[in-house]
Parts: sequence; structure tokens; C-alpha cells
Amino acid sequence: MKIGDSRPLGGVRSSSAGGERGDVAGRSVAGGGRASADSISFLGIPEAELTPKVRDALMSIMAEVERLRREMDEVRRRLKDAEDLADRDPLLPVLNRRAFLRELSRSIAYGRRYRVSAGLAYFDIDDFKRVNDTYGHAVGDTALRHLADLLSEHVRESDMVGRLGGDEFGVILEHADEKMAQRKAGALAKLIADNPLILNGVKIPLSISVGAIAFTGDDEPQAALNRADQAMYRVKHQSD
Repeated sequence: MKIGDSRPLGGVRSSSAGGERGDVAGRSVAGGGRASADSISFLGIPEAELTPKVRDALMSIMAEVERLRREMDEVRRRLKDAEDLADRDPLLPVLNRRAFLRELSRSIAYGRRYRVSAGLAYFDIDDFKRVNDTYGHAVGDTALRHLADLLSEHVRESDMVGRLGGDEFGVILEHADEKMAQRKAGALAKLIADNPLILNGVKIPLSISVGAIAFTGDDEPQAALNRADQAMYRVKHQSD
């Protein structure tokens, strides 16, 4: 190899002492690993510059880059976990109100683009204060989890369940018109009535009022939620 030749190390072929020295340098980087020699060849470092100090510096830099890559992967994972946690209700395995409204906004945008409707059901537990007063707030929390589980287990994966506050829940029913939304809401209300919470042999019935509407891309998220809320209250007052 001629002095000053800047061909990558990986391209050196020589039976001379200089060539043997270059070959040894390539094999000895980071303990003789082929990947390390390939990496330095890729970097285009001239053989004449591959002193032990240069090799050590290069391997130190490469190790630092790999460490930073692992740290970035961990940061991304933790960020994803934090985002998921921020979307969840603090008590129940469903979306919180903020996340539910965001998903409602996305569904409206989808409807605006493709001119399709979706349903929105609004649930309210009847006389939930009686449950808390009679059995205690811990049982009341269990009753809320029971209801949330029933709703989540009996809707499609594309549908969204959220807690809107207190004892009120919402369900986004994708690709549904108003009649379909009302039928599904009624079926869910019957499911909850037919499956009371049972604790220590004590049956705790839950009754809910539900209103359902359809919305399209012409709606605003809060306006659609208000219409579903009003539909629910009309049903509740009719049953009083």
C-alpha cells in the first residue's frame, strides 16, 4: 500500500509487512470483531491514521452512539406509556373525558371526509347516590368499574367508551345511523339491568338512562355531546 493511499481499510490486500499490519489493525478493532472493522471501513478512515488511540476514540464514539440510541428507545417507550396513562380515567379502564372528546373530534373529521355518520350514546346511572349512601363509596367505585367493563366488553373494537364525569359515560358507535345507535344503546341499557353487581352474595342492581343520536362531519364535538346528553335527560324524565 502506498503512503497516502486513502482507500478504506476493508479494501486493503497485501502480503507485505505493511499489508499484514493493516489486516491486523482491521481484525483487532474492538477485540477483533468483524462488525467493528466493517464500521471503520465504512467511515473511510485511512489505514495510516488507525493508531491505537484513534481506534480507541472511534470505538468510544460508536459505543456512546449505541448507548444514546438505547436511551432514545426507552424515552419513546416511556412517552407512549405516559400518553396512554394520560388518556385513561384514573379509576376505570376507559377513556377520560378529554380523550373521549378527542376521539369524538376524530370521528367527526372522518365523517366529514367520507360523508358517513356515527352514533353517540350518553349513559347516566339512575339514583347512583343511593348506591353510595347505602353501600359506601368503595362499593360505588366497584359498581362503576362493573358498568365500564360491561360497556367495554359489548361494543366493537372500533367503538370508544369513555367516562364523562361522575356516573356518566359515553360510547362512540362508528358507522351507525340514529336508529342503529338507539338500538345499540337500548341493548346496552338492558344488558346492565340484567347483570347486577354481586358482592359477597349481595345483589346490587344498576339502572341507567341512555340517550343516543347520530352525528356527521357537520357537528362540533361538544355540540354533539350536548345533544346526546339532552336525549338522555328526556329519557330519564319520561321514566320519573
